[in-house]
Amino acid sequence: MLIAERQQNIVRVVNERKSVRVSELSEIFSVTEETIRRDLEKLEKEKKLLRSHGGAISMNPSDSLEIPYKEREIINVAEKQNIALEAVKLVKEGDNIILDASTTAWYMAKSLPDIPITVLTNSIKVAMELGDKKQITVISTGGALLGKSLSFVGPLAEASLSNYYVNKAFISCKGLQIERGISESDEQQAKIKKKMIESTSQVYIMVDYSKIGKQAFSLITGIEDVDYIITDTKADKVSVQNLKEKQLNVIIAQDSINT
Repeated sequence: MLIAERQQNIVRVVNERKSVRVSELSEIFSVTEETIRRDLEKLEKEKKLLRSHGGAISMNPSDSLEIPYKEREIINVAEKQNIALEAVKLVKEGDNIILDASTTAWYMAKSLPDIPITVLTNSIKVAMELGDKKQITVISTGGALLGKSLSFVGPLAEASLSNYYVNKAFISCKGLQIERGISESDEQQAKIKKKMIESTSQVYIMVDYSKIGKQAFSLITGIEDVDYIITDTKADKVSVQNLKEKQLNVIIAQDSINT
């Protein structure tokens, strides 16, 4: 099989299964795992799929539904962990903060020191992670549960956010563009994240390199409502420079986590 033909078939398999491991692709196409990794790297650069920790995830535009949490957990793990560690440095004693239901926010919750702060979240995973930290006060929004993302959304969750005002919000998204702002694949997630942004004085958007320049289905807000962007060292340098020219504070998380 020619290389181009194999790579075309890899994209087909990934789109059919939504997610697949390197070892499975190696067996299907009778090539080494190292060959498959090189194929996935090339295909990701061509924006035909997303590499994950040990495999690949479909980015088929026909599938606008949320990626289940278990699948999101294995996408760009090192980058998300590095971004989370950088975000933790920005949290100080006495802060009142928002953490959304992203996997990056969960990594951030795992790394937060046990200091006197208040965390408002719509994430079950974040709330559970912080439960054993005695000095951290955790407030859950409540609301309608989305099983795929293990998060609360809807009118009750949005109304809950209206009762609070915090000094920092740490939020992720599916896409960030200078012209079109920040966006989400799910409309309910977009609505609650917009409400989070309205409830804080400083907005920190945590996005790994794969989300910069992308646009998802539902708009959250324009780039003018963002104060800081935290990304990783793989972020496109031209895109980062363009963001800085728009007077945005871009923080590059260094590679402290390896996979």
